[in-house]
Amino acid sequence: MHTRSADSCRSCVSAAVSFYAHSRFSAVDMDFKIRAGTKEDCKDISRMIKELAVFENKLEEVNTSHEELERDGFCQNPFFECLVAEVPEEHKSKEGFTVVGYSLYFYTYSTWKGRVMYMDDLYVMEEFRGKGIGKGLMSKVAEMGKKNQCVRLQFSVLDWNTPAREFYAAKGARDITESDGWHFIRFEGQQLDNLAKSAPKD
Repeated sequence: MHTRSADSCRSCVSAAVSFYAHSRFSAVDMDFKIRAGTKEDCKDISRMIKELAVFENKLEEVNTSHEELERDGFCQNPFFECLVAEVPEEHKSKEGFTVVGYSLYFYTYSTWKGRVMYMDDLYVMEEFRGKGIGKGLMSKVAEMGKKNQCVRLQFSVLDWNTPAREFYAAKGARDITESDGWHFIRFEGQQLDNLAKSAPKD
């Protein structure tokens, strides 16, 4: 579904992520910092992926484990990069979590425009919303994309998620489904297997 970036681009991305390890913000009387996700964060990221899936009524479609996130995001040629939002211990969640948001993204390529960044997830735990954390995560993703000479930040939003669509629109995002008529197409499961089996033999 998505085209990954070249290996040479990945090393430059990893360096950029490390640079933001101590970016700190303050909003609505709560401090938080945006930092590079680490292998040790994968259990928290996996937890929040499931929370987001519950919100989207898609929990049954989540198949990735935290072990797979560790393998795929923290290998020599990672399939994704991520940032996490962390609050001080005194502001931890009701369940005791200090990692309260994340953004997961990767690099693709447009044959018309060049380097593109795709943001697969942007999520903040419900009790920490409205404090600038979501904007902080998205802004850092955009800043890193610009440092890597990306010309576009893309993502998808469910049509019924009006608050999210309004949030992105207020920041200047354009809904290309409405304006350009693009459809989001995928092959998966047996359909993907069938397509792969029909490939010409070497």
